[in-house]
Amino acid sequence: MCALLVTSSKPTREREFEVRSLTVPEYAGFLAAHGRASFLQYPSWAEVKDQWRAERVGWHFPSGAIAGAALVLLRQFPGTRKYFAYLPEGPVADWSDPAVDRWLDPLLRHLRGLGAFAVRIGPTPAYRRWDAAAVKGGTGTGMRLGDLLATEVDPAGAALADRLRTRGWTRCGGESDGDAQPRHVFRVPLAGRSLDDLWSGLNQEWRRNVRKARKAGVETVLGSAADLPDFYRLLQITEARDGFRLGRSLAYYERQYAVLNAEQPGRMRLYLARYEGEILAAHTMIHAGRRVWYQTGASADHRREVRPSNALQWRMMCDAHSLGADEYDMRGVPSTLDPEDRSFGLLRWKLGTGGQVVETLGEWEIPVAGAANHALYRAFQAYLARR
Repeated sequence: MCALLVTSSKPTREREFEVRSLTVPEYAGFLAAHGRASFLQYPSWAEVKDQWRAERVGWHFPSGAIAGAALVLLRQFPGTRKYFAYLPEGPVADWSDPAVDRWLDPLLRHLRGLGAFAVRIGPTPAYRRWDAAAVKGGTGTGMRLGDLLATEVDPAGAALADRLRTRGWTRCGGESDGDAQPRHVFRVPLAGRSLDDLWSGLNQEWRRNVRKARKAGVETVLGSAADLPDFYRLLQITEARDGFRLGRSLAYYERQYAVLNAEQPGRMRLYLARYEGEILAAHTMIHAGRRVWYQTGASADHRREVRPSNALQWRMMCDAHSLGADEYDMRGVPSTLDPEDRSFGLLRWKLGTGGQVVETLGEWEIPVAGAANHALYRAFQAYLARR
């Protein structure tokens, strides 16, 4: 791992930021100016995760200006008045700052005051990247992404990982994909590229399938909340076919659609692929700031030869481009490169768009200072393992 030299001297109290709670307008204003925050850090996400208590915090300069912010989700540990604090893909901070203590120390003090016994964060810098050609060339029996030489290693991300370790933070899941959010994601760069560039970036199979869908008469349209039951029906078919289970109810997606779009119209979109009047595929997309995410895809078992999912993804990429997004984030991919592994099919499908596999820093945890909190943290880990 590439790491930068970190001085051992701790920043003085004068250099530390002050962390305090933010109102929704203060917090939303900071995110709007920042433009790069994950949708998981927007105020609406607290309403989606309705079984968690939410807190919005900001890091303040002495002048009072906001330097960084975070949505903190707090989950009460059964039978106690203590909370597990979770910052999904957050905080929204300057992770290039080598004085990481002035960000983390006041955060931990603030959360301890709220009753947190442990904290999990999701730093956003990338760690390693592999372009599509490198991944395709590295497939084989038993192979995994970690076995490949990365196309790029981000020195800032590697340095931050080293700083977190030296301060007692533990990377969740070890070297496996043990995070709540995907550690390996697939991203298609959009900034500085025309639609013709995006089209030529697709591999031959993808271009052929998009043309096939168009020729067959597949229609791609924006759906509405009324179409969510059709999306959910197709999602259940997809889960059974592909051997996974997200564990979400229709009510969850209805709540997500309602609260995200109440925050900003068009924040969450539902795309439908229709063929001869029947919905064959339905995908959801989220837009926040200068970023766009493909969140969840579902498709029928029949008429797959007309390639409805390829048609939807091309439509969504084009719409992301028209929204001015810097990238189209296709979210999680498995770390396996073994073609015999069932989950490899998802990675293979996304590779056809010509983007990059990105390994994020993953999620990191630390128990809050105090013997009782350390004991509760160990009990909490055992509780999660049983679940």
